[in-house]
Amino acid sequence: MKTTLEPEDIQAIAQEVLKVLKPLLSSREPRQDELLSVEDIAKILNKSKGQVYQWVNNSQHGLSDFPFMKAGKSLRFSKNAILQWMKQHGNG
Repeated sequence: MKTTLEPEDIQAIAQEVLKVLKPLLSSREPRQDELLSVEDIAKILNKSKGQVYQWVNNSQHGLSDFPFMKAGKSLRFSKNAILQWMKQHGNG
């Protein structure tokens, strides 16, 4: 026995599927990234600016994987990269 669905039934089923999938898909969207200063990172990590500069120095010399970028003479940090670094090092 073959059952035929009416267009209204198909629409109702699609709406129910969307209700279930929407929260799952939105939780997988990448976070907006933000560039932060040394001061911002020190606050987030609850460390001194000197400690942040030490991590950057170590990273510049291949002694650590602390994520940073240089914009001219200024240091900038990707918030997403820092959060990932914190997870990898048991801080997040």
